[in-house]
Amino acid sequence: MVTYPLPLDVIDILEYLDANGRSPYAEWFDRLNAPAAAKVAVAVTRLAQENLAGLKGVGGGVFECKINFGPGYRVYLGKDGERLVILLGGGTKKRQQRDISEAISRWQDYKERKGQ
Repeated sequence: MVTYPLPLDVIDILEYLDANGRSPYAEWFDRLNAPAAAKVAVAVTRLAQENLAGLKGVGGGVFECKINFGPGYRVYLGKDGERLVILLGGGTKKRQQRDISEAISRWQDYKERKGQ
């Protein structure tokens, strides 16, 4: 019998909350239709399982996770150390530049309020 070790550590995934306690990521996710929400949920689960290979830096310490489905969904996130990912928001290819700018602002706010 062959035993395969499973990773004990997973990456913690948290949602960014603004100063009013709102989660822009959750607000975006809640507006998705069921098939799109399922694709996004799978992508986030893969992040939690340390599958960070598809991430692309978009500036200011923010990363983009592309989901090749529908209008080209994207999830924006920041990495806080090696084991923590903060979900900053989501969007589509159509609004990409605006979504990136908002994600960078949220990441800066997160770091300032954390005291970094």
